Amino acid sequence: MSKIAIIINDRQEEAIRMSSGITILDDEVELFFIDTTIDGSAEIEMMLEIAEEMELPIYSNVKNNEQTTQLSTEECYHKLLEFDHIINY
Repeated sequence: MSKIAIIINDRQEEAIRMSSGITILDDEVELFFIDTTIDGSAEIEMMLEIAEEMELPIYSNVKNNEQTTQLSTEECYHKLLEFDHIINY
């Protein structure tokens, strides 16, 4: 089992959907919104609900991202060192 971090930037809906799919392989997946505000569209909200139902941890260093666990930028970077793979979307 691998630990995979997904850093989400521009293609948020695709990144969250892909993250959910990776869990089928029993890999541990965590989502990071670093210096990125979550798009408030209905599609993104639905994908975030699915990620939350799947118990995917979601982190951000942006205070406006209320659906996430807040971490400082430094905490995000230290946490990323724990992962086997990092995918940037």
